[in-house]
Amino acid sequence: MTRTELSQYLASFLQISNFKDYAPNGLQIEGKTEINTIVTGVTACQALIDAAIELNADAILVHHGFFWKSEPEIIVGMKQKRIKALLINDINLFGYHLPLDAHPVVGNNAQLASVLGITEPEVIENVAQGLMWQGRLAQPLTAQAFNELISAKLNRASQHLGDKDAMVGTVAWCTGGAQDYIDVAASMGLDAFISGEVSERTYHCAVEQGIQYYAAGHHATELYGIQALGEHLADKFGVKHHFVDVVNPV
Repeated sequence: MTRTELSQYLASFLQISNFKDYAPNGLQIEGKTEINTIVTGVTACQALIDAAIELNADAILVHHGFFWKSEPEIIVGMKQKRIKALLINDINLFGYHLPLDAHPVVGNNAQLASVLGITEPEVIENVAQGLMWQGRLAQPLTAQAFNELISAKLNRASQHLGDKDAMVGTVAWCTGGAQDYIDVAASMGLDAFISGEVSERTYHCAVEQGIQYYAAGHHATELYGIQALGEHLADKFGVKHHFVDVVNPV
């Protein structure tokens, strides 16, 4: 497929026009016209770019790309080295942030529910551009047992804040850095809330509102959407797909 065909398909499939985001969604660095091999990964770091070069990739698709609103506009240092490597090797870079979080099938939130075995997953309407979800555990677990399940499924130690003996049956989640949505989950009377990161204030929010909070890792909670997107493209268009996990403990 061509670069233009891929860009247009993903713009429609992920409905990028529906989102007000912190970075551009879509093609961020232009490379070769024909795309036969795609590499996917969570973040467009140097290690991912180097791996894509080794795999002779024509395009890289990531969740965390370049050109965030808060970052310096000048292209020097680390950013220059990354972009230079892409340009020299004629590799396209596509980034999809909130649209990839929200997609009902390949999105990070939908995929996390599947990995954790959460049943009846659904979007909580009118919250965070549809990025916050809720569902149920197939069988209620103690808060500690649920933390152990999360840690095992994501292959990373999850941090639990709350009462380890409390029972968890209903749960809300939002992947990445969404710890402050804990208050929404608490106001809905849900037993637990999962996100990727944690702040000092999160502990008090959990304890004082009687809700269990799980900081399961920003990277760990967002491993699955970009991988599912790559697999979808491989199945639909016959392109080669390689998912590269650059391990990140955060």
